[in-house]
Amino acid sequence: MQIEIRPESREDIKEIEDVVRTAFTSRDRNDSDEHHPVNKIRKTEAFIPGLSLVALEKDSVVGHILLSKIMVEENGVSASSLALAPISVAPSYQNKGIGSQMIVTALKRAEEMGYESVIVLGHDKYYPRFGFRPASRWNIKPPFDVPDEAFMAVELTDGGLDGVEGTVRYSEAFSG
Repeated sequence: MQIEIRPESREDIKEIEDVVRTAFTSRDRNDSDEHHPVNKIRKTEAFIPGLSLVALEKDSVVGHILLSKIMVEENGVSASSLALAPISVAPSYQNKGIGSQMIVTALKRAEEMGYESVIVLGHDKYYPRFGFRPASRWNIKPPFDVPDEAFMAVELTDGGLDGVEGTVRYSEAFSG
Protein backbone atom coordinates (compact mmCIF):
# COMPACT_ATOMS: atom_id res chain seq x y z
CA MET A 1 0.00 0.00 0.00
CA GLN A 2 1.50 3.31 -1.13
CA ILE A 3 0.44 6.25 1.08
CA GLU A 4 1.11 9.87 0.16
CA ILE A 5 0.85 12.55 2.85
CA ARG A 6 0.39 16.16 1.78
CA PRO A 7 -1.35 19.36 2.89
CA GLU A 8 -5.10 19.36 2.31
CA SER A 9 -6.59 21.16 -0.67
CA ARG A 10 -10.06 22.63 -1.11
CA GLU A 11 -10.98 19.60 -3.19
CA ASP A 12 -10.26 17.30 -0.20
CA ILE A 13 -12.71 18.88 2.25
CA LYS A 14 -15.71 16.62 1.58
CA GLU A 15 -13.54 13.49 1.72
CA ILE A 16 -11.92 14.74 4.95
CA GLU A 17 -15.37 15.20 6.50
CA ASP A 18 -16.31 11.65 5.50
CA VAL A 19 -13.08 10.16 6.89
CA VAL A 20 -13.35 12.06 10.18
CA ARG A 21 -17.04 11.17 10.56
CA THR A 22 -16.56 7.46 9.89
CA ALA A 23 -13.40 7.23 12.02
CA PHE A 24 -15.24 8.69 14.99
CA THR A 25 -18.38 6.57 14.62
CA SER A 26 -16.66 3.21 14.34
CA ARG A 27 -16.01 0.58 16.96
CA ASP A 28 -15.88 2.13 20.45
CA ARG A 29 -16.29 5.71 19.23
CA ASN A 30 -19.56 7.45 18.67
CA ASP A 31 -18.94 11.11 17.88
CA SER A 32 -20.40 11.78 14.47
CA ASP A 33 -19.83 15.53 14.96
CA GLU A 34 -16.02 15.44 15.23
CA HIS A 35 -15.70 16.90 11.72
CA HIS A 36 -17.43 20.13 12.80
CA PRO A 37 -14.45 21.47 14.82
CA VAL A 38 -12.20 20.81 11.80
CA ASN A 39 -14.43 22.95 9.59
CA LYS A 40 -14.66 25.64 12.27
CA ILE A 41 -10.88 25.75 12.80
CA ARG A 42 -10.38 26.39 9.08
CA LYS A 43 -12.23 29.69 9.60
CA THR A 44 -10.10 30.89 12.52
CA GLU A 45 -6.62 32.32 13.01
CA ALA A 46 -5.69 29.02 14.68
CA PHE A 47 -5.71 27.29 11.28
CA ILE A 48 -2.36 26.61 9.63
CA PRO A 49 -2.93 25.42 6.05
CA GLY A 50 0.37 23.53 5.88
CA LEU A 51 -0.49 21.56 9.03
CA SER A 52 -3.83 20.16 7.94
CA LEU A 53 -2.61 17.02 6.21
CA VAL A 54 -4.28 14.21 4.33
CA ALA A 55 -3.13 10.66 3.76
CA LEU A 56 -3.95 9.45 0.26
CA GLU A 57 -4.06 6.05 -1.30
CA LYS A 58 -4.62 6.17 -5.06
CA ASP A 59 -5.85 9.77 -4.86
CA SER A 60 -8.47 8.95 -2.22
CA VAL A 61 -8.33 10.52 1.25
CA VAL A 62 -7.92 7.74 3.81
CA GLY A 63 -6.64 9.84 6.71
CA HIS A 64 -6.45 13.39 8.09
CA ILE A 65 -4.47 15.11 10.82
CA LEU A 66 -4.76 18.69 12.03
CA LEU A 67 -2.35 20.78 14.07
CA SER A 68 -3.71 24.19 15.05
CA LYS A 69 -2.50 27.11 17.13
CA ILE A 70 -3.17 27.22 20.86
CA MET A 71 -1.86 29.27 23.76
CA VAL A 72 -0.53 28.25 27.16
CA GLU A 73 -1.31 31.01 29.67
CA GLU A 74 -0.29 31.70 33.26
CA ASN A 75 -0.63 34.97 35.19
CA GLY A 76 -0.98 37.07 32.05
CA VAL A 77 1.98 35.45 30.30
CA SER A 78 1.23 33.55 27.08
CA ALA A 79 3.26 31.12 25.02
CA SER A 80 2.21 29.61 21.70
CA SER A 81 2.01 25.92 20.96
CA LEU A 82 0.04 23.60 18.70
CA ALA A 83 -2.82 21.19 19.37
CA LEU A 84 -2.90 17.83 17.62
CA ALA A 85 -6.60 17.21 17.10
CA PRO A 86 -8.13 15.39 15.52
CA ILE A 87 -6.34 12.58 13.79
CA SER A 88 -8.58 10.30 11.76
CA VAL A 89 -8.06 7.21 9.62
CA ALA A 90 -10.83 5.57 7.61
CA PRO A 91 -11.91 2.39 9.44
CA SER A 92 -10.76 -0.01 6.69
CA TYR A 93 -7.27 1.59 6.81
CA GLN A 94 -6.82 1.60 10.58
CA ASN A 95 -4.04 -0.39 12.25
CA LYS A 96 -1.83 -0.19 9.16
CA GLY A 97 0.56 2.53 10.35
CA ILE A 98 -1.14 5.42 8.53
CA GLY A 99 -1.84 7.33 11.74
CA SER A 100 1.79 6.98 12.77
CA GLN A 101 2.98 8.20 9.36
CA MET A 102 0.71 11.24 9.61
CA ILE A 103 1.88 12.11 13.14
CA VAL A 104 5.57 11.83 12.22
CA THR A 105 5.03 13.94 9.10
CA ALA A 106 2.95 16.57 10.92
CA LEU A 107 5.48 16.93 13.75
CA LYS A 108 8.35 17.24 11.27
CA ARG A 109 6.49 19.90 9.23
CA ALA A 110 5.59 21.82 12.38
CA GLU A 111 9.23 21.85 13.45
CA GLU A 112 10.32 22.98 9.96
CA MET A 113 7.78 25.82 10.20
CA GLY A 114 9.35 27.02 13.45
CA TYR A 115 6.90 25.68 16.01
CA GLU A 116 8.44 24.41 19.23
CA SER A 117 5.82 22.17 20.85
CA VAL A 118 2.61 20.21 20.40
CA ILE A 119 -0.08 19.29 22.94
CA VAL A 120 -2.42 16.31 22.60
CA LEU A 121 -5.26 14.78 24.58
CA GLY A 122 -5.04 11.12 23.69
CA HIS A 123 -4.18 7.53 24.51
CA ASP A 124 -1.26 7.35 26.91
CA LYS A 125 -0.11 4.04 25.38
CA TYR A 126 0.01 5.43 21.81
CA TYR A 127 1.44 8.96 21.79
CA PRO A 128 4.61 8.38 23.89
CA ARG A 129 6.18 6.55 20.92
CA PHE A 130 6.28 9.97 19.20
CA GLY A 131 7.97 11.63 22.17
CA PHE A 132 4.86 12.87 23.98
CA ARG A 133 5.05 12.97 27.79
CA PRO A 134 2.52 14.10 30.40
CA ALA A 135 2.18 17.87 30.02
CA SER A 136 2.23 18.16 33.79
CA ARG A 137 5.99 17.56 33.49
CA TRP A 138 6.16 21.21 32.31
CA ASN A 139 3.33 22.37 34.61
CA ILE A 140 1.00 22.62 31.61
CA LYS A 141 -2.63 21.99 32.48
CA PRO A 142 -5.75 21.25 30.43
CA PRO A 143 -8.69 23.66 30.63
CA PHE A 144 -10.93 20.75 31.63
CA ASP A 145 -10.72 17.69 33.86
CA VAL A 146 -8.85 14.78 32.20
CA PRO A 147 -6.49 12.11 33.50
CA ASP A 148 -2.93 13.44 33.80
CA GLU A 149 -1.46 10.66 31.66
CA ALA A 150 -3.84 11.46 28.76
CA PHE A 151 -2.86 15.14 28.45
CA MET A 152 0.56 15.20 26.83
CA ALA A 153 3.12 17.47 25.21
CA VAL A 154 6.19 17.06 23.02
CA GLU A 155 9.05 19.48 22.41
CA LEU A 156 9.84 19.83 18.73
CA THR A 157 13.09 21.63 19.55
CA ASP A 158 15.42 21.22 22.51
CA GLY A 159 13.97 23.31 25.31
CA GLY A 160 10.86 24.11 23.27
CA LEU A 161 8.81 24.17 26.46
CA ASP A 162 11.38 25.81 28.74
CA GLY A 163 9.60 28.49 30.74
CA VAL A 164 6.20 27.52 29.32
CA GLU A 165 3.60 26.72 31.95
CA GLY A 166 -0.03 27.32 32.65
CA THR A 167 -3.40 26.36 31.23
CA VAL A 168 -3.96 25.55 27.57
CA ARG A 169 -6.38 27.83 25.73
CA TYR A 170 -7.82 26.19 22.65
CA SER A 171 -9.34 27.98 19.67
CA GLU A 172 -13.02 28.88 20.11
CA ALA A 173 -13.69 26.33 17.35
CA PHE A 174 -13.20 23.53 19.90
CA SER A 175 -16.02 24.73 22.13
CA GLY A 176 -19.40 23.74 20.81
